[in-house]
Amino acid sequence: MFDSLGRLIARAPRTAIALWAVLTAGSVALALLGLGGQTLFERLSTGAPAIPGSESTRADEIIRENATAGESVSLVVEGAPPTTEGLAEPVGALREDLTAVDGVTVVIDPFALPEGPANPAAAPLLADDQDGFLVVVDLDADLTEAEEDAALEEVVALLREAPERLQEAAPGATGQVGGTTLIIEAITEQVEEDLQTGEAIALPVALLVMVMVFGGFLAASMPMVGAIASIGTGLGTVYGLSYLLDLDASVVNVVTLLSIGLSIDYGLLIVSRYREELHVLLDGAVDVPHRRRRHDPVVETALRRTMGTAGRTVFYSAVTVAISIAGLLAFRPDILRGFGAAGVVVVLIAVATAMTLVPALLSLTGRRLVRPGLVSRVPGLSWVLDRTGDVSSEEGAFSRLAARVQRRPLLVMLGSLAVLGLLSVPVFHMELRNSDIELLPVGSEQRTFVETIAEDYPASEAPAIQVVARTTAEEAAAWAEELTGIPEVASVDPPAQLGEYVLLGVRADTDDGGGPVARDAVQAVRDLDPAFDTWVTGQAANQIDFTQALVDRAPLAIGIVVAATFVLLFLMTGSVVIPVKALLTNTVSLAASLGVMVWAFQDGNLEGLLRFTSTGGIETYVVALIIAFGFGLAMDYEVFLLSRIKEAYDAGRPNDEAVRVGLQRSGRIITSAALIIIVVFTGFVFGELLVIKAVGFALAVAVLVDATLVRMLLVPSTMTLLGRYNWWAPRFLQRVHRRFAIEH
Repeated sequence: MFDSLGRLIARAPRTAIALWAVLTAGSVALALLGLGGQTLFERLSTGAPAIPGSESTRADEIIRENATAGESVSLVVEGAPPTTEGLAEPVGALREDLTAVDGVTVVIDPFALPEGPANPAAAPLLADDQDGFLVVVDLDADLTEAEEDAALEEVVALLREAPERLQEAAPGATGQVGGTTLIIEAITEQVEEDLQTGEAIALPVALLVMVMVFGGFLAASMPMVGAIASIGTGLGTVYGLSYLLDLDASVVNVVTLLSIGLSIDYGLLIVSRYREELHVLLDGAVDVPHRRRRHDPVVETALRRTMGTAGRTVFYSAVTVAISIAGLLAFRPDILRGFGAAGVVVVLIAVATAMTLVPALLSLTGRRLVRPGLVSRVPGLSWVLDRTGDVSSEEGAFSRLAARVQRRPLLVMLGSLAVLGLLSVPVFHMELRNSDIELLPVGSEQRTFVETIAEDYPASEAPAIQVVARTTAEEAAAWAEELTGIPEVASVDPPAQLGEYVLLGVRADTDDGGGPVARDAVQAVRDLDPAFDTWVTGQAANQIDFTQALVDRAPLAIGIVVAATFVLLFLMTGSVVIPVKALLTNTVSLAASLGVMVWAFQDGNLEGLLRFTSTGGIETYVVALIIAFGFGLAMDYEVFLLSRIKEAYDAGRPNDEAVRVGLQRSGRIITSAALIIIVVFTGFVFGELLVIKAVGFALAVAVLVDATLVRMLLVPSTMTLLGRYNWWAPRFLQRVHRRFAIEH
């Protein structure tokens, strides 16, 4: 199959390139223009992740189904004390203008009440420091999406203009406008900005690294072209998925990270092996076939050999990554299923570009890649390129490193495990969070708005815990007295009728709606046994349900990934020892990466350097993403290394020699690919959205740890200690391998 694909691409490269050009352009147009004018970013959602069938999700559904008001937008006026003389008139005029907007049902401000701000009922609308007030606008719950958008646009415009209208009575008046829709828009806009920032940093630096690896722009540009095609096609595919699944806004950044990294990884391996095969065919050959007008036998042979070796490795590497990410589909939360589906799709696109587009570009360049590039002629660069450019020698820095490791394998293994264990320590105090507005950067308009409400208008802030009860208001009020007896509960709001249900607001004795006190309060409320049905929701309740959903499905997800990975590595190596070793080393590597992330983000040790404010925990779904994507990337490099070791072992080399040769032949590619993918992930750390920053950082650390401690030290040392037992398998499995083996 791989040989046939190489032959086909070698004979029709322009067709392959044209097809990818059309597909990429069409996908980008679809994502940016959309169907019916709705772009990809407009189809994405955000907010606390929901867990289908959970108690908190059911409570949220009941609240939405019985809501009498639609979308709400608020204006926080500052620098205008409500007692200011002459302030009631411009506020009244604003109220009239807002009420006249089609779709607005209620406008609430302290001056609309009898006696104005002096009315006790106005207290929730007045700032604690008496320096400002709130204006709240509610829309009709029955508006269509188009009608709601039009009404919101007009209301927001009026509210933004309001401080200027109040200037005559209160010269120092300023205002902040906020609401759920505006928060969602702010997060989506931040996703777009972070995507542009990440790509602007990652792509140029990645290209520079590849120039150093290949010694020229021509070879370096090919994986980059594949990455660009993968990004464009991936965006169009994600747009299509948005019609099948609810996708979180951050999915675009995360899958773009993956798309760039894997495309460059795979393209790097293909280009490097192609140059190696060209050298074998041309260096010292007596009879080199002549080029023909449209066909060069040397190029075709090199390309077919490349596809039969590196192409096969890339394909099965992609399968291992896809399997790891597909494990997310086993979980219940929609956000994880969305990441899983999108991730699998972009992996398939990345491998498709590496196995069709990149070989087509190689075919057109022909034999030129064996010649030194123009960059190598730049004074001072030749020395660097001699040491970074790809080589096919069996002796070099990596074989010497392997030889040193093999002299003291036990010491190296124990030392590597000790370092990885030390890095893993912070995992043991990891706090899982489902944050909301905290994901936006400090100082952003919507985050400032929410923080102002919490600080200056605590009475108007929604309680951290909400309880939906199927009972009467009288019974709910009586039960509320029992709730106030819970140590973690500060107060309980009066019951509010919600159709056939009653809503109780429970205020925990803490400012942290997702912290330990709030979680304990939720658990205590749920442990009560009233004579009627209740459902508890809120940030802490959502966190508890999300974490439980992960725990419930983790065995299934892990089982699928472990079983599939074991089978694949067994078919590649014929060993049952190597798959077990790979799974164990990858687990230790992942634990170390998670430990570093906890130290940096939860403990806040890198707040200043990375420009963020810690939420006191790690987002629940971020942990799942890091495990899935990090494990996939680790298996990526495992396959790269094992394929070359197995190739040498099958050629009759002893185990230790095969390890040295395999590391020498793959070490440069692994470290180069790792450096590039670290650059890609680090580019997204410079964004502002906390989730993207954390994912980029954690995956960069995961790749760094895996490509250095694990691949260069731990794997060679363990394979040396195991010796011939690396390749052991029971006899019946040996027969299975002989029949179904995956080999060059």
